[in-house]
Amino acid sequence: MRNRLEFRTARLMLLLLWIVTRSTLEDVIIDRYFIPTHCSREVQIGDYVRYHYNGTFKDGRKFDSSLDKGFPFVGQVGVESKVIPGLDKGVQGMCVNERRKITIPPHLAYGVLGAGSVIPPDATLVFDVLLLDLWNKEDKVQIRTLHKQRNCRRIVMPSDFVRYHYNGSLLVGNLFDSSHLRNSTYNTYVGQGSLIKGMEEGLLGMCVGERSSIIIPPFLAYDDKGYGSKVPPYATLIFDVLLVDVFNVKDDVSVEVQKIPQPCQRRAVVGDFIRYHYNGTFQDGTVFDSSYSRNSTYNTFIGMGYVIAGIDKALQGVCVGEWRRVTVPPHLAYGENGSGELIPGSAVLIFDLHIIDFHNPKDQVDIKLIHKPADCNLISAANDLIMYRYNCSLLDGTHLYSSDDYPEPPRVTLGQGKLIAGLDEGLQGMCVLERREITVPPHLAHGTNGALGVPSNAVLMFELELLQLQKGVPEGFLFIWLQDSPEPLFQAMDMNQDQEVPLEEFSAFIKIQVGEGRGRLHPGIDSDIVLRDMFKNQDRNADSKITEDELNIIVNEEEEVLKHEEL
Repeated sequence: MRNRLEFRTARLMLLLLWIVTRSTLEDVIIDRYFIPTHCSREVQIGDYVRYHYNGTFKDGRKFDSSLDKGFPFVGQVGVESKVIPGLDKGVQGMCVNERRKITIPPHLAYGVLGAGSVIPPDATLVFDVLLLDLWNKEDKVQIRTLHKQRNCRRIVMPSDFVRYHYNGSLLVGNLFDSSHLRNSTYNTYVGQGSLIKGMEEGLLGMCVGERSSIIIPPFLAYDDKGYGSKVPPYATLIFDVLLVDVFNVKDDVSVEVQKIPQPCQRRAVVGDFIRYHYNGTFQDGTVFDSSYSRNSTYNTFIGMGYVIAGIDKALQGVCVGEWRRVTVPPHLAYGENGSGELIPGSAVLIFDLHIIDFHNPKDQVDIKLIHKPADCNLISAANDLIMYRYNCSLLDGTHLYSSDDYPEPPRVTLGQGKLIAGLDEGLQGMCVLERREITVPPHLAHGTNGALGVPSNAVLMFELELLQLQKGVPEGFLFIWLQDSPEPLFQAMDMNQDQEVPLEEFSAFIKIQVGEGRGRLHPGIDSDIVLRDMFKNQDRNADSKITEDELNIIVNEEEEVLKHEEL
C-alpha cells in the first residue's frame, strides 16, 4: 500500500515537471537575427505597426506571406489585435528595420482547432518578420534642428510663402522623393492646406538657411491612402528640409541703411540718373549677380521702370556714398517666373548697394567757393588765357587725375572748346588765387562714353585754383580795341607820314596801343606771329605795305569792327 502511494506521488511529480517544462518550451521563441545599429524606439502595447512577414510551418512549408499579397500588415499591438497572440507578443520590442524569426506554439497560434484547411490543429507556426513602421495615435510631429543660422531675422508664419529643398524618406530609409534630384525648390504657401498637416507644422518657426529633420506620423501625412506608388498607406515620413526662402504677399521692400555720409548734400528722386555698385544674393547667401565682378557700375534712371520695382523704390532717397541693404519680395522682383536660369521663380532677392553718384539731366555746374582773395578786380571770362591747378575725382572720392601729375600747371584759353563744357564754365568768373570746388554732371563732362580713366555717365568733382589770367579777345579775332580807335586811323598808323605802312611800322603802332591799354592782342600766341597775321589780313594786294585805300576797303566792309575791335 505504501509502495503504491509512493509510486503515485512520483508519477504526479513527473507529470507536473513535464507540464512546467512543456509550458516553458511552448512559449514564443524569438530569434533577432538582424538588429539595426540605430534604434530610437521599440514596439510597445498600444502602438501601431506595419510589417512584412512570411509564415511557414516548422518544416518550411509556406502558408501565408504579405509579400505575396503585395502589401504589408498594419495593425495595433495588444489591443483588440487582429493577429494571433503569439505574433502580437513576438513583435513587441522590435525596432524599425529589425528582422525576427518568431516561432509560435499552437496554444498561442490557432490551437487545437487550426484555421480551416490552411492551418492544421496543434500547429507550430514560424513567422519571418521585417518591421517597416511604428507609430502611436498620441505621436506628434518630431522636429530636430540640424543647423540654424545665428542671425535669424524672420521665421515662417501662417500664410507665408516658402521655398525649400527636401529629401523625403520612409522610416526604413527608402528615399521616396527629393527636390534636390529635380534641382528645384518646392514652393508653396504655409497654412492654406496645400501641404500635409505634419509638414505645415514642421515648417512653422523655421529660419532661412535652417535645416531640420521632420518626422511625421501617418495620420498627419498621407494616412491610409498613401501617395502614389512611392508612399505606402500608413507610412511615417521623414523630411530633411532646408529652408531657402520665406516671404509674405503683404511684404514691401525692406531697406536697411548701413552707412550714410554726413552731411548728405542731396537725396535721389524720381527722374535722377544713378550709378551704383551691388551684390545680389538670395536669402541663403548664394550670390546670383554682382556689378563688382564686371568692374562696372549699374547705371539707370530712377522711378522710370528700367529696373525691378523693388529696386526702383529703394533707390529713391539715397545719398552719394551711401551703403544700404535692400530685401525685395518676389512680387516686386521677378515674380513667379523668375529670370532665366539666374533667378528662380518666387525668389526673395537681397541687394547690397553702394551709391557712387547720381544726377539729373537738368543739373547745371554746381560751384562752391572755397577762397576768394580780397583784391579781385579782374575775373576770368571766355577767350581769356589762364593757368590753373586742379584735382579731379568721382563723387565717392575716387581720384582720377591732377595737374600735380604734370611738370607744370596747364594753360588754356577759355570758351574755345578746349575743355569739357562744365570745367570751362566753372573756371570762368574767377579771380587769380581764387579756389573753388565744382561739381560737373555727365552731360557737361564726358557723357555716356566716358574717357580714359573716367567711367561713363560719371559726375566729376574738381578742386580748382586760378594761378594766372591774361584777358583775351573774342573767338576769330587777333586784336580788339579797348577804347575808341584813333581818328583818322591811317594817319595815326602812318607814323612817318609817307602814305604807306610796312610791317615794322604796323607792328610798332599796334604795340603802342597795347602798351597804353587802348587795345589787346590775342593771348597765348607769340605777338610777332599775331602781328604778322594781322598785317597780312590788311595788305590786300600782298605788296608788303598797307595803303590808305586798302585800309578803307576794310573800313567799308567792317566799319564797326575797325572802330571797336580788330583791324
